[in-house]
Amino acid sequence: MGIHRLNHAVLYVSDLERSVAFYGDVLGFRRVPMTPEGFRGAAFLQAPDSTNDHDLGLFEIGAAAGASQAGRSTVGLYHLAWELDTLDELAATAERLSAAGALVGASDHGTTKSLYGRDPDGLEFEIVWIVPADLLDDSALAARTRIGRLDLDRERQRYGGQTRGGVGISVPV
Repeated sequence: MGIHRLNHAVLYVSDLERSVAFYGDVLGFRRVPMTPEGFRGAAFLQAPDSTNDHDLGLFEIGAAAGASQAGRSTVGLYHLAWELDTLDELAATAERLSAAGALVGASDHGTTKSLYGRDPDGLEFEIVWIVPADLLDDSALAARTRIGRLDLDRERQRYGGQTRGGVGISVPV
């Protein structure tokens, strides 16, 4: 079985409309009208520029739901990572996450440049730009073994703000 990519994720949320607003306002997802007739408490969202039928499903379980304890006291998923095309998009996303009080980290992993966010239910996610294959050098490859502080201005100077990420890695040449 050859897996090509993650097709979509489904999250349980406490307040559906709050989560739809967050993923829409902060990350640009749009609601897709595909919730089955008569089914309440679910929404399906598509990421900007996605050709997927949906990228994120949200299922409401109610305000009484407790916060996820995954990684603290139970096993479970730590985070999902969504890839952006350019470092300029990553910088704009950092601003939106920060304005929403949802930016919890920013890391330089050498070959990837990452933001970490938390949604209104405390579920964590990563937004990533991947260094294109033709721009990988010994410095970027060596830096994969550490987690550094992300300096987006420096990375945009190094790689260019509009350079398409992931080419030759996650995006075919």
